[in-house]
Amino acid sequence: MKIYDISQEVFHCAVFPGDPAPERRVLMKLVDGDVCNLTQFSMCAHNGTHVDAPYHFWDDGKTIDQVALEHFIGYAYVAEHQGDITAQGAAEILERARFADARADKRILVKGKAVLTKEAAEVFAKAGILLFGNESQTVGPEDAPREVHLIMLGAKIVLLEGIRLDEVAEGVYLLNAAPLNLGGADGAPCRAVLIDKE
Repeated sequence: MKIYDISQEVFHCAVFPGDPAPERRVLMKLVDGDVCNLTQFSMCAHNGTHVDAPYHFWDDGKTIDQVALEHFIGYAYVAEHQGDITAQGAAEILERARFADARADKRILVKGKAVLTKEAAEVFAKAGILLFGNESQTVGPEDAPREVHLIMLGAKIVLLEGIRLDEVAEGVYLLNAAPLNLGGADGAPCRAVLIDKE
């Protein structure tokens, strides 16, 4: 069994333009004679590797604590893609996932510098997937992510953004991307891992 950590380290992570970056403050140090080492931190819910809940773009959507854990944990398919993902590209990814393992077509992770188009988002929404993940800090074009988010989150698909798949080959894995249980939040950071099912 091989475990792949596909998460970014929080304090040096990528940050979406305009979002506040994580900050770390050391409150206590053993070397200073304190009883323990103690860290305080602050961050945006969408820093680094994180999950978007429907509430991120829908006022009546589920918050991160209301989304069932089955969205974040289960078999997933990693597909490599560069550039825009078209409707045909999305359909091909789903077909490859189903061919590889019928359990893996509900969670799709895209490796590479890929941008999810509106047309591809509609294909994934119609297919009823539970989770879509990519390496970018946002799903859809960085300068105009709203439309793609509305389609995906409106279809109750959670978005796993900012993953790192450099060392992961295409194929089927067991995914655990459970987010922090932040009551009422629109998203949350997570420690995402893939387990090679072999």
